[in-house]
Amino acid sequence: MTIMEKETVLILCTGNSARSQMAEGLLRRDAGERFEVESAGTKPGYVRPEAIVVMNEIGIDISRHRSKHVDEFTGQNFDYVLTVCDNANESCPVFVGKTQRLHKNFEDPAALQGTEQERLAVFRRVRDELRAYLKAFPSGPKSVRPATPRAVTEAR
Repeated sequence: MTIMEKETVLILCTGNSARSQMAEGLLRRDAGERFEVESAGTKPGYVRPEAIVVMNEIGIDISRHRSKHVDEFTGQNFDYVLTVCDNANESCPVFVGKTQRLHKNFEDPAALQGTEQERLAVFRRVRDELRAYLKAFPSGPKSVRPATPRAVTEAR
């Protein structure tokens, strides 16, 4: 029996506070036997409590996750880099090697102002959209498109 090496995935968003955190938890839970998963942000903040709540509702605990800056992964090789917001797609650093970059923009649930129930409803919807997207990964549904190539820039 051959032991397969897990493919590596980095999920990027701006704040690494909601979408990318939920996607990390979902992919680890639903396909952790196939993928080693990390998430990061271009301007990290903190993991949103609403993200923790809606993930707990489906049995996934992300309460120990922390927001990480993409620079923490400089020099690491990833098989896939998934950007889940347009801003991260535009400012994503270049990963050398065989990395496949994929992009799909998801609404930012953290941007909604409203009651707790209204905010949680949007977090749930985005969570469910992320889960549907990730179920087709890495074969890639038509809604998954290669990320926009970005010119190599000087290190920050």
